Amino acid sequence: MSSLKDALANQESFAQRHIGPSPSEIKVMLGELGYSGLEQLIDGAVPAGIRVKKALTLSAPLTETQALAKLKAMASKNKIFKSYLGTGYYNCITPPVIQRNILENPGWYTQYTPYQAEISQGRLEALLNYQTVIADLTGLPIANASLLDEATAAAEAMSVALASRQSESSRVFFVSQDCHPQTLAVVRTRAEPLGIEVVTGDHRKINFSEAPFGVLLQYPASTGEIDDPASFIEAAHAAGTIVVMATDLLALTLLKSPGELGADIAIGSAQRFGVPLGFGGPHAAFFATKDEHKRKIPGRLIGVSKDAEGKPALRMALQTREQHIRRDKATSNICTAQVLLAIMASMYAVYHGADGLKAIASRVHGLTGVLAHGLKKLGYCISNARYFDTLTVAIPLSSNASKVVAAAEAKSVNLRYLDPHTVAVSLDETVTLADVGELLGIFAAALGSTLNFSVDSLGSNVDWAIDSNLRRSTAFLTHPVFNTHRSETQLLRYIRQLEARDLSLTRSMIPLGSCTMKLNATSELMPVTWPEFNSLHPFAPKNQTQGYQDLFAELECALRECTGFDGVSLQPNSGAQGEFAGLLVIRQYHLSRGQHNRDVCLIPKSAHGTNPASAVMAGMKVVVVECDSNGNIDEADLAKKAEQHSGNLAALMVTYPSTHGVFEESITRICQLIHKHGGQVYMDGANFNAQLGVCKPGEFGPDVCHLNLHKTFCIPHGGGGPGMGPIAVKSHLAPFLPGHPLAECGGAKAAGPVSAAPWGSASILPISMMYIWMMGGEGLTRATQVAILNANYVAKKLQADFPVLYRGANGLVAHECIIDLRPLKTKAGIEVEDVAKRLMDYGFHAPTVSFPVAGTLMIEPTESEDKAEIDRFCDAMHSIRNEIRAIEDGKLPRDNNPLKNAPHTAECVMDESWNRPYSRKVAAYPANWVGANKFWPFVARIDSAYGDRNLVCTCEPIDQYLDEAQS
Repeated sequence: MSSLKDALANQESFAQRHIGPSPSEIKVMLGELGYSGLEQLIDGAVPAGIRVKKALTLSAPLTETQALAKLKAMASKNKIFKSYLGTGYYNCITPPVIQRNILENPGWYTQYTPYQAEISQGRLEALLNYQTVIADLTGLPIANASLLDEATAAAEAMSVALASRQSESSRVFFVSQDCHPQTLAVVRTRAEPLGIEVVTGDHRKINFSEAPFGVLLQYPASTGEIDDPASFIEAAHAAGTIVVMATDLLALTLLKSPGELGADIAIGSAQRFGVPLGFGGPHAAFFATKDEHKRKIPGRLIGVSKDAEGKPALRMALQTREQHIRRDKATSNICTAQVLLAIMASMYAVYHGADGLKAIASRVHGLTGVLAHGLKKLGYCISNARYFDTLTVAIPLSSNASKVVAAAEAKSVNLRYLDPHTVAVSLDETVTLADVGELLGIFAAALGSTLNFSVDSLGSNVDWAIDSNLRRSTAFLTHPVFNTHRSETQLLRYIRQLEARDLSLTRSMIPLGSCTMKLNATSELMPVTWPEFNSLHPFAPKNQTQGYQDLFAELECALRECTGFDGVSLQPNSGAQGEFAGLLVIRQYHLSRGQHNRDVCLIPKSAHGTNPASAVMAGMKVVVVECDSNGNIDEADLAKKAEQHSGNLAALMVTYPSTHGVFEESITRICQLIHKHGGQVYMDGANFNAQLGVCKPGEFGPDVCHLNLHKTFCIPHGGGGPGMGPIAVKSHLAPFLPGHPLAECGGAKAAGPVSAAPWGSASILPISMMYIWMMGGEGLTRATQVAILNANYVAKKLQADFPVLYRGANGLVAHECIIDLRPLKTKAGIEVEDVAKRLMDYGFHAPTVSFPVAGTLMIEPTESEDKAEIDRFCDAMHSIRNEIRAIEDGKLPRDNNPLKNAPHTAECVMDESWNRPYSRKVAAYPANWVGANKFWPFVARIDSAYGDRNLVCTCEPIDQYLDEAQS
């Protein structure tokens, strides 16, 4: 029997659960590659000059139980107060059926962006529902499938207004003083690099002779007031000004919609539709607009099309808007949405329907009226006579706002301090009559008195505080989907029905290159729904958020150690936001040195499409650098262009390992060249999963990088969002890290905020912290080693049938490989899309299609996939290659074969009129192992072009879809 010491030493490690291949499988895979160990493989793959000299100095790895206990102790330091702070964030009730079956369900949170629409029909339908909710409530015909937060949505609206302005000379954007402060701050951040002047003040006194190209209103105002903006909007339009309205979805169930009032664009947050506060996120923002702006709308748009059999089918519409096509011509760098949260909000609307939502809103409004009446009885003055859920309360001279706030905090209640004489109170759906009584008691105590009346008696004297001309009279959510699922049984079955139409990591590997679809462990996800993390308002006082502050400090410390950088900002709430934030820091650094002329950004041809879009947003001019035949940056072209733009060079954006999946040997020389010409090096951290524990970018040249926590550090992709994109910087850039007007964060010379909340989507940061704690330095390093092993194993297994396009100096790839399918088009008429769709019949999601090279597949297996799953994927690819050979040999026609007709639905295979030149079994069960876990695509191949010609982006009667599909 082993000793206690041995038993403790052999305690099961989390790394063994996270890393897919067993030690024996690793040995076999290394043998096939001709290596004796992982270290030898890494020596061959990673340039010696950038290898770390010592192991990561992180704490010893914890078990899952230990890590959860440690995090629970940290979370317990947070104080859960009843927050009436409003400002765009509200307590709400997440229906348990939605929490358990969507938020906590890996069948929903482990999917990626629905680029392969045929196996994404479930979440696409949920997102179409979301777009319908937004379009109906805002009264505008086109709504996208979510953005990152309300403040960035406002900034996106400013960009759309700028692109749509009538006068090229106008560079003024007016923001009403009634807007939320964080929205104004983010808009200012985004405006400054673009040369846009942001003017703020009372919009009712605006001088349109100054010709602002756009104006932003808040409806209802941040302080609660509800004005009728119709005449203002009419005047704005007469002056050629585009009107953007930031608004509240719950209020719009009772208020006249922005569309009815004449607004051009409506933005806001869907957070209060069942999504927890989470100390700021993640939450789904919305963006709706008039039809004439549909091709400028940022982010993703879900539209209705038809499949090859004429059946209605959904996909992402208007793909020319995507950054990978438009690059520096894109109006936005947004590539991450908040899909999981948009789906939750859509299901909240499905569950409650129009009547349920109006009932919730009426109750909130009614309780606000009770509070207003009670405050008046106490001697307080309500500054806003018209309101929905927010009151601005003037404090009598016998007291002051600080005294009221202090009295509230003594009762574990947060009120919003506006100035020494004013506080604001915002109610929500969780508030009860007893809560109103407690609030009135607090206000009474601040005056040195007690309540001398019954709160119950106040209700009889409350009337609507919304003018009759602003009350909603139009119907919304009339589609059957919002009027069917009232019982939990009905909603549960609907959720499960949609889940079954999507292929997620619960079914098979998703080998998307550059996306890093690794395990999102259950223990990492559990804390997300702990009240200590998800119930805090983002603007709660610092003395209530010590647990979060400890989490941020420890996570930042770990990220500094992992990257070799000196400073970290956790604020950017997506990788694209991280790109923008990193470039903004570089911009601020140059400006601080008086080098206002430095505005040229060099970007390799192979870069992610968000890179050039981010550079333009940061006020930089993009100069493209060529790549050589091996996919590396062409050093000669880089040197030439660095010399040519030396006096104005701001930055180089480089992805490392390269977008082509190789470690470039010259990375240090490249960084030195840029520094020689006065520029800074920004590293896109999308591929950091190939570096962690093996090399540190802070030590080999870059000045700043962003980190995709939803890739390397295990935050799930959530169907295309959430994500987090913190930035890490060298010490000379640390003073410029993003700040925030409502919290202490950022550097001493902080750039403006890039996200609405000070720490972005804070409630999902525990996921990454748990991963780091449980893996430890050795586990994180081994994960990187195995990720590189798995990618090279795939490349070796496939090379006989599919040539690998790029390799490093020793014939190795990094964590992903690109296989070339272009010769197949000439030989057999087979396109890369045909292979992608055929993989669905084998039960796999396709690798990344035609990026960064058209006609290729970029494959990233990640360290979480075991040898058996990788072998199964490779077997599928070999089988598909044999099918292509049958076409080459004339055994199958070029236009009627399993690839051209893929994917095959159950309906198609069971059709009695089957007359294809291959069997039903070949169509649906092309390999013996498929039958054990068959995934049936819900629709056949989708005709995207038809959908773009006949754009439908909201729920319409299904008969109408069928009529259009058959016409």
